[in-house]
Amino acid sequence: MKINNKIDTKVFALGGLGEVGKNMYCVMHGNELIIIDSGVLFPESDLLGIDYVIPDYTFLKENEDKIKGLFITHGHEDHIGSIPFLLQTVNIPVIYAPNQAANLIKKKLSERNLGYDNIVIFDEKSRYKFKYLDVEFISTTHSIPDSFAIVVHTPNGTIVETGDFKFDLTPIGPMADLHKMARIGSEGVTLLMSESTNAEKEGLSISESRVDAALGDLFSRQTGRIIVATFASNVYRLKHIIETAKRNHRKVVLFGRSMETQVEIAIQSGYIEDTSTIITPEEANKLKPEEVCLLCTGSQGEPLAALSRIANGTHRQIKLLPSDTVIFSSSPIPGNAEAVANTLNLLALKGVKTYTNTTLNDIHSSGHGNQEELKLMLRLIKPKYLMPIHGEYRMLREHTDLAVACGLKRENTFILQNGDVLSILNGKVKRDNSFPCYDVYVDGNRIGDVGSVVIKDRKIMSRDGILVLLCNINLKKKLLLGKVQIATRGFILVNENEALLKQIENKATEVIIKELQNKKFSYNELKSIITTEVNSYVLAKTGRKPIILPVLMDIKSND
Repeated sequence: MKINNKIDTKVFALGGLGEVGKNMYCVMHGNELIIIDSGVLFPESDLLGIDYVIPDYTFLKENEDKIKGLFITHGHEDHIGSIPFLLQTVNIPVIYAPNQAANLIKKKLSERNLGYDNIVIFDEKSRYKFKYLDVEFISTTHSIPDSFAIVVHTPNGTIVETGDFKFDLTPIGPMADLHKMARIGSEGVTLLMSESTNAEKEGLSISESRVDAALGDLFSRQTGRIIVATFASNVYRLKHIIETAKRNHRKVVLFGRSMETQVEIAIQSGYIEDTSTIITPEEANKLKPEEVCLLCTGSQGEPLAALSRIANGTHRQIKLLPSDTVIFSSSPIPGNAEAVANTLNLLALKGVKTYTNTTLNDIHSSGHGNQEELKLMLRLIKPKYLMPIHGEYRMLREHTDLAVACGLKRENTFILQNGDVLSILNGKVKRDNSFPCYDVYVDGNRIGDVGSVVIKDRKIMSRDGILVLLCNINLKKKLLLGKVQIATRGFILVNENEALLKQIENKATEVIIKELQNKKFSYNELKSIITTEVNSYVLAKTGRKPIILPVLMDIKSND
C-alpha cells in the first residue's frame, strides 16, 4: 500500500443508516473506491406495490472508474440483495465474497440471467492490496455461515466495518476470531463502523447451543407431526434441526423456495453433509405423522410463505392435522408482529399446538449482539472514533452512548444519515460535505420508475379509491355531447349512492360547460380544472379525496 496522507480518506453510506437493511458503505481515497455490501430493504406496508427499496447508485455511477471492487460481509439479503440491480447500473470490476455468500450471489444472478462471473471467494487469510487501500478480514459469528468483519487499511488510518455479528462462546458454527480483533485493535484503529441492530437490548444474546438444546427437548416430547418455521438463511439452525430430526427418527421435508435454495447451497458448500434425512412431500405422505418434520419459511407471517399458506388452508400439498405441533424458531422482526400474530391465530383456530420463543422456550437466538457484545467489540478494537451503522436512529444513538460508557469521547462519535461524509486525515476524523442520497424503489423489474408521487397516488387510491369521469366533447364546436359517465372503484358502493353520483355528474357537467365557453380554452387546463373542482366538491360532500381521473374524448362532427 502506497502512503499518501496528504489527501483525506472519505467514508460514507449509501444505505444502512436510519434503517435496518439496504446496507451499502464506501471507503474512498484519491482515485480508489471500495464498496462494502449491497443490500435491499424490504418495504413497509405503506409502500404499496413496491418489491424492494435499494440504494441510490448515482454517486457510484459518477465515480465508477474509481471502483476497485465490492466486498461482501455475509450472505443475508440486506447485504447482497441489491447486487443484481447494482450490476445493471454500475460497472463493478470484481465482487469479493465469502463462500456461502458467493454461492448465493451466483444463484441470484443466474435466476436473473445476468452473466457476471468475476466473483472472487475470500476467507480469513485473504488480503487484497491496491495502490492506497489494503483490505483484510476477521471471522465473526452470525446467523449465517462465512460472516466477516472487513478491515480497510488506508494512508490515514485503519477502518474496521464489523458486518453483522454477535459473540457466542458456545456457537454451533465456528467461533469469532477474538485474537485477530484484539491484534488489529492493538495495532491502532482510527474508525470503527459497528452494527447497531440490538443496541437497545441489555445483556448478552442467547447462545445458539441453548437453542440447540431447547429444540432437541421439544422434538423428543412431540408425538405428532412437527412443523418448524425459521429463517432460511440460518444454515447452522437448519443443520441442527435436520440432525435433531434424524436422532428422533423423523424425515425432513422442505417447503418454501428460499428454504430449498438455502439448503441446496448449504449442501453444495459443505455445511450440511448428511442428506439422507431430507425427503420429498410425496415420500412424506406415505409416512406416519410422528415420522415427519416439515421445515418451512413463514416465521415472519409473510402471506405467501409456506407456513402462512398451511395455516390458512391454501397450501396444495399440506393440510393441518389436530395432532400437529408448530414451532416458531424465530422472533418477529420489527413491523412483523401483527402478521405473526395473525398466523398464530389461524393455527389456534385449527387446534394445533404452537411454541414461540419466550423466556420459557429458548428456541431462537438473534444473530446480532446485544449491548454487552457491542461493548466487547469496542474494547477489542479500541477505536479512536465510532460511526454506528446498520440501525434506526434510536439504535445508533444508543450505540454511541455505549461507546461513551466505554471511554470514547462523545465528540468522537458520529450519527450520520445516508449521503453524509466523514473525512479522515492523519488519523483525525471530522464531518465533511454531504451529497443527496435517496431511496430507489423497485417495482417488478423496473428500477426507479416509481417515485414518491406514484406512491402517494397509490396510497390515496388504497384509502379513498378512484373516480373516472368520461366526457365526450366536440372540441371544434366546444360542445359537451351527452352526459358525463362516471365509473368508480374503491370510492363508494354505486347501487347505494346513485343520488351522490348524480350530483357529481351535474357538478362535472357544470364545470365543463363553463370552461368550454372560455375564449382561452385549453384541453390540458380543462382536465386540470375538472380535477380540482370535482375534488373539492367530493371532499365537501363525503370528506374523502379519491383520485379524480377525467377522460376527455374528442368526438368529430360530420359537417
